[in-house]
Amino acid sequence: MRSRTASVPRVAGVAAALLGLLLSFLSLSTPAQAAPTGFRIENGRLLEASGNDFVMRGVNHAHTWYPGETQSLADVKALGANTVRVVLSDGHRWTKNSAQDVAGVIAQCKANRLICVLEVHDTTGYGEEAAAGTLDHAADYWIGLKEVLTGQEDYVIINIGNEPWGNTNPAGWTDPTIAAVKKLRDAGFAHTIMVDAPNWGQDWQGVMRDNAKSVYNADPTGNLIFSIHMYSVYDTAQEITDYLNAFVNAKLPILIGEFGGPADQYGDPDEDTMMAVAQQLRLGYLAWSWSGNTDPILDLAIEFDRTRLSSWGQRVFNGANGIAATSKEATVYSSGGGDTTPPTVPGTPTASEVTSSSVKLAWAAATDATGVTGYDVVRVNGATETAATTTTGTSATVTGLAPSTSHTFAVYARDAAGNRSPRSATVTVTTSPGGSPSSCGVGYRVTSSWPGGFQGEIVLRNTGTSAINGWTLRWAFPDSQRITNLWGGTATQSGSEVSVAAASYTATVPASGSVTLGFTATRSTANPSPTAFTLNGAACSVS
Repeated sequence: MRSRTASVPRVAGVAAALLGLLLSFLSLSTPAQAAPTGFRIENGRLLEASGNDFVMRGVNHAHTWYPGETQSLADVKALGANTVRVVLSDGHRWTKNSAQDVAGVIAQCKANRLICVLEVHDTTGYGEEAAAGTLDHAADYWIGLKEVLTGQEDYVIINIGNEPWGNTNPAGWTDPTIAAVKKLRDAGFAHTIMVDAPNWGQDWQGVMRDNAKSVYNADPTGNLIFSIHMYSVYDTAQEITDYLNAFVNAKLPILIGEFGGPADQYGDPDEDTMMAVAQQLRLGYLAWSWSGNTDPILDLAIEFDRTRLSSWGQRVFNGANGIAATSKEATVYSSGGGDTTPPTVPGTPTASEVTSSSVKLAWAAATDATGVTGYDVVRVNGATETAATTTTGTSATVTGLAPSTSHTFAVYARDAAGNRSPRSATVTVTTSPGGSPSSCGVGYRVTSSWPGGFQGEIVLRNTGTSAINGWTLRWAFPDSQRITNLWGGTATQSGSEVSVAAASYTATVPASGSVTLGFTATRSTANPSPTAFTLNGAACSVS
């Protein structure tokens, strides 16, 4: 797990593998719920008071260390987020955020039409980190803020304490968590309460997973959601899918409350699978973190500037299953006369800088009463559309195109309320022939399988001496396999023939570097592997 602020030390890496991820759960009987006054849990799902299913798509913001960065919430919203998780301090370890300050944060969230997850960070690593505070102390802090928080149940979720147990005796997490939940309920809180896992949030020993049912049932309102933090422990698709599905299958509510993607000395988190599975299961995710990390590769925005997204930021906001493509604003902001008017139609895109694998598109801006926050570029093939890229500006370069091929594109505009414009007129371009010969290797493996389906992984390696900029990978399945979902690129399939165009964040493969694709697919009884792959028309070695 990565260090995240100047005041938070790097946590020792976790070497053990996740244990027993497929432990069966007993059937869950939902406790009697109080009359909903805002967000609530029902059948393992987070619902708004209106009954709308709400899926968090957002980021973490280190407010307690950067209280002057007040523009951050507006910037996060402008990039498409519907939620922000805000770091606060109860005064045990850092400077206490006052009731006035917290009220101001909530007001900013509401002004920017964001759902606010408020968390106390002082509990981080309790039991292993000597400076950490207790969940009981955090609960007292929330009780002290009751006057500020009451009436905000539609807009605020209370995350009692961040990563409230380290790796030392993580079994000790369960009872204090139950006690803190009961303390808040006894004080009259009706909000949805979020609880983080032990093991510095990563639950690699399965304590939260194994005790989730008893913790959930201890809440007399049943208005409780679990939060897993996914960093270097979660470096395979199997670990991620097994953990999240264990909760979903038991109808226990869960989200990914923090996650990172960049590799470090402890491992390389599989953020593509995290985001893809969260989208498939309709679970929330909140990326770490907006800006200000001492480990700067975890900064989504460089120096708090939303126009300077890092590669990690581009991945989270604009990549496959990213925030821009999947976020939907909470309906509480559109009820009672909110903004339901979409932007005007963007101008017809024009094409320039056409190569064998890419094209630059530009268009006239759309207009909107509350402001256009982004544009979605799509490929059009008859009545079918596929996402090509997203941007906050009025131009974009689409990569990963096949050479000597006709491609048709159009553009949509989005506003801060999540309204989408009608589609622009289309432009059709033909890529130039050939392309540079590929020096590539492909590793293909099945990572898991079940009757009628399986999950696969493809590692695309650049074995040449110069970077690959834009690519299309093709192969043929030898049996009846059909891809149902793919992350790391955009897949099309005709019969057994599969073509995958690079996503914006996988388009460049440095010399001696690699990118990883993951996918799920259907199959018959047999599941033989493909034996040949081509990259931009040239054959790759297969291993």
